[in-house]
Amino acid sequence: MKRRGLVALAALLPGAAFAQALSAEQRAEVLQILRDALRQDPSILREAMGSLELAEQAERAGAQARAIALRADALFRDPNDAVKGNPQGAVTIVEFFDARCGYCKQLAPTMEQLLQRERDVRVVMKDLPILGPNSVLAARALIAAQRQNQYSALYDALMRLREEPTEPVLRREAERLRLDWARLRRDMEDPATLARIERNVDLARALDIQGTPALISGTTLLPGAVDLATLQRLTAAQRG
Repeated sequence: MKRRGLVALAALLPGAAFAQALSAEQRAEVLQILRDALRQDPSILREAMGSLELAEQAERAGAQARAIALRADALFRDPNDAVKGNPQGAVTIVEFFDARCGYCKQLAPTMEQLLQRERDVRVVMKDLPILGPNSVLAARALIAAQRQNQYSALYDALMRLREEPTEPVLRREAERLRLDWARLRRDMEDPATLARIERNVDLARALDIQGTPALISGTTLLPGAVDLATLQRLTAAQRG
């Protein structure tokens, strides 16, 4: 079999079938052809690796989209979740965040810009405290503050905070916002508060969320502190 014929056969058959169709001598010849090609043009290998990476990314995105669709009610329509922006908005973004996360703090003013410009957007807040005990403490305080209709106010305060959200700091910020600290502290210990955090953790695990912030729009999961233009593309895609 001539070299051209071997190459044509390789293009037509899957890898395993191709290997079975060749004798040991022919397989050695094909390998030599490949070695010669890579030696003459190393970019072939880079292109192949790039194509493989793109295929893997597409596979992960497809799996995430299916996972999001299966959990749409828990993500977009949980009546217990706090909402920023327009509670009746036609466009929804879900944000998984950690109150101690620097990238979440970076995203917060950008998200506020979006909500000021686009009045039909609702942002569903999912507390995901993954950065240690103080993150958990802050998440519990936020959920407890929701019972006093002050979730957004305390969230904004924590996003501006440049110190650890320890209990004394949380008390200071809560009292500055005129929250009832004694009630807040009791609600922080309520089993329902911890259960809500656990549900968020389970959702993040099911969606393979690796860190915060993580945004979900439609069936798209977008990690990291994105810019305003990216947020506007997400909302425009939902409207479109």
